[in-house]
Amino acid sequence: MTLLAVTFFALMAFGLPIAFAIGIAGFSFFATNDIIPMSIGVQQVASASQSFPLLAVPFFVLAGHMMNRTGITSRLINCSNVLVSWMSGGLAQVCIVLSTLMGGVSGSAVADAAMEARILGPSLIARGYSKGFTAAAIAVGSLITATIPPSLGLILYGFVGNVSIGRLFLAGVIPGFMMMAGLMLTVWLIARRRGYRPEMAERPTLRAVWRAVADAKWALLFPVALLFAIRGGLFTPSEVGAFAVVYAAVVGFLLHRELTWAGVAEALQEAVVDTGLIMLIILFSGMVGYAIIFEQAPQTIAEAMTQLTSNPLLVVALILIFLFIAGLFVESTVLVLLLTPIFLPIVTPLGVDPVHFGILMMTIVTLGSMTPPVGVAMYTVCSLLDCPIEEYVVESLPFVGTIVLLVAVLTLWPGLVLFLPNMLM
Repeated sequence: MTLLAVTFFALMAFGLPIAFAIGIAGFSFFATNDIIPMSIGVQQVASASQSFPLLAVPFFVLAGHMMNRTGITSRLINCSNVLVSWMSGGLAQVCIVLSTLMGGVSGSAVADAAMEARILGPSLIARGYSKGFTAAAIAVGSLITATIPPSLGLILYGFVGNVSIGRLFLAGVIPGFMMMAGLMLTVWLIARRRGYRPEMAERPTLRAVWRAVADAKWALLFPVALLFAIRGGLFTPSEVGAFAVVYAAVVGFLLHRELTWAGVAEALQEAVVDTGLIMLIILFSGMVGYAIIFEQAPQTIAEAMTQLTSNPLLVVALILIFLFIAGLFVESTVLVLLLTPIFLPIVTPLGVDPVHFGILMMTIVTLGSMTPPVGVAMYTVCSLLDCPIEEYVVESLPFVGTIVLLVAVLTLWPGLVLFLPNMLM
């Protein structure tokens, strides 16, 4: 097990792609183990792909790329603009609300951050917002996208931990809106202090709000339809992914009439690349997951933690601190695939609901994408806006602090996470 960990981190340090670092590290475990034949490692790679819930991943990835070509994004931007641009820090508020609305469409924090940096970022900077503040609002705001269903991270957590994906989707709704409210308050406080003015002099009329919402209705209805389809037993989470692709096609071709066959081809090409990257990590993680279970890593870590404390709250807090530190250096998808089999068996016997833990874990590990030294969303936004990393780090501290405070609140009051799943399922 030590060889596996050393090999993985050494290959990461040399800049090898994460999927290959995981694969080589996994093969090193089987190659140096006298008890388990190498063929078992190959079987684990193959068996990792034989999972019906995993069908949700390529379907939702494709649906997200198709949605971006149906005119949904422009309508959501207009809707967000009408709803909140009258507040202090108006355009930055639009970024936060847009991330919430895009969460029901794309499911990818990095994709959302890149889109907002291209479309809204230049407008914020032109209106006097600092580059660091603009980048921080966009990057950290995109964290909401990883919580609001359909979230690809929650699908992977449910797959690895054998947790109901439907319950995870429902559980992400209230924390997602709490995150939106917290980040909007943060933007408002900073904007008031710096004099960032609203975009609109007056609040919009009810008629203007209704018109904007009606124009974006097909995008707003999608996550609602998705949740009710799962709750009503019409589809499994995997089948809902296929429904999402059909929904995007119907909206794009028949309702908005902005999706073209060339756009579908581009969406398919991008989805194949994204799915290939994700699936390669998942397949090679099968070997590492087997090695973790064979070496009884969960039991060893659980025993070490229970020697420190048997309080479930403190154990969860220690795990979240570890995940936050790990998220600074390793991509969130990898952490979910590798660490869920370790930590879930530790917290479940202590009475911690796996759905509650999943929301906390996804929020913390995805936050690593917005923080140095290897934050993917951070580098994406900063490169698109030509923002120095040092300026971004300073400006992001209030936003990161808000998320950490929210995670503490959700940890102390699990009912906030479990209210919808318990009520509807």
